[in-house]
Amino acid sequence: MQGLEHCFKAMGGPCRLRLEVPADFEAAPAIAAAEAEVQRLEAKYSRYLDDSLTSAINRAAGAGEPTPIDAETAALLNYADTAWRESDGLFDLTSGVLRRAWDFRSGRPPRAGAVEEVLPLVGWQQVQWDSGSVYLPLAGMELDFGGCVKEYAADSAALCLRRAGVTAALVDLAGDLAAVGVPGGQRGWPVGIRHPEQPGGALAHLLLPEGGLASSGDYERCIELDGVRYGHILHPATGWPVRGLVAVSVLAPQCLVAGSSATIAMLKPAGEALHWLNRLGLPWMAVDAELRVHGTVAPD
Repeated sequence: MQGLEHCFKAMGGPCRLRLEVPADFEAAPAIAAAEAEVQRLEAKYSRYLDDSLTSAINRAAGAGEPTPIDAETAALLNYADTAWRESDGLFDLTSGVLRRAWDFRSGRPPRAGAVEEVLPLVGWQQVQWDSGSVYLPLAGMELDFGGCVKEYAADSAALCLRRAGVTAALVDLAGDLAAVGVPGGQRGWPVGIRHPEQPGGALAHLLLPEGGLASSGDYERCIELDGVRYGHILHPATGWPVRGLVAVSVLAPQCLVAGSSATIAMLKPAGEALHWLNRLGLPWMAVDAELRVHGTVAPD
């Protein structure tokens, strides 16, 4: 057996494929197919690309004509609808428009009234969609697949590797992980969960079995107002940063499920989030504002 590693950039961050294959296995086509799948999904769903499907949907908002979609997009919208319902409206693909009010790179709060101006454009229940088209009824509304497409891409790339005959691989898309099988002689892939206050440091190490691992946290982008720290995760109902858990990691059979579960937990008040994660039935770990660690995944 031989271990191979392939690195590339996509979806705004570093990506890595780790494979364990027989010495005579021709891995290049499998690696190329997995990377191409990630690039395909970025080109299709990135809101940063003018020619993406997402941009076409958003440009048509309020114009009276729905945008045609394929079965893959309809399935993603169906999943987003399920997550929205199961989270009581917290998981909302229309909430990305709140970035118009919040610029965390500036270090300044929104101008007076900015959040209130944008809030009417947030609301998944306003989206009109079926298996063949989607329409945003208000001019200025947006869909942002950023809340699920990277996790979906990790699962899709893992499926590409499996279909190419790879039986042990780890897809890492800037921290969103999807594993195919496990390395020989091990119970899982050794991975680290990022420490919320130590860049480059790990809060915990674990062995990831086949499936997905995703993390969400408010440590990457934040501003401080009157001595209070506000993270970049915005509540879709208020338009303001949530003040709950600092970080959440979830393991699930699919990275997509792990990612949406971690996001939903981050959007809940800390106590409610911990109770929800306990009832979820998946392995998890969370860090509260006092840097206390909770969950079923034991830290180092």
